[in-house]
Amino acid sequence: MEEPNKDHVDRILAQWRRERPELDVQAMGLLGRLGRLRAHIVRQQEAVFAEYELTSASFDVLATLRRSGPPFQLSPGELLAATMVTSGTMTNRIDQLEKAGLVERLDNPEDRRGVIIALTPEGKKRIDAAVTAHVANQQRLVASLDPEERKALDAMLRKFLATFE
Repeated sequence: MEEPNKDHVDRILAQWRRERPELDVQAMGLLGRLGRLRAHIVRQQEAVFAEYELTSASFDVLATLRRSGPPFQLSPGELLAATMVTSGTMTNRIDQLEKAGLVERLDNPEDRRGVIIALTPEGKKRIDAAVTAHVANQQRLVASLDPEERKALDAMLRKFLATFE
């Protein structure tokens, strides 16, 4: 029977402490929990995106265009910088979204050789509905934490993330 407030990571840590008591496995616990939480969160988010016939990748591109503000257009380079994927990956994402009628390639008025990626009216409608559902889902996912706990966790994660960025 599982003890209250114990999780899968606690069992793993207990095994390591038994087998290798000289190792400090506290960081393993923290990073293990972050990894497991990420997996749970990603599954929940992908389920919401799927309701709108999107994936996290397509959501990311559409959301980046949407939050850029009117006219909801960016160059491929700007999309690359905002999403941190390779150019080949971005081209594939844009191709798929264009086939679905959610974005279109327009001539870049500032560079005759370049293009601009723009949300179509259907793309804007889809991302607006999907982001509304996504935000509601995110609220649901953190509902087990009270507002002060959320604020404290956010501050700690911001500090931790800053060491990498």
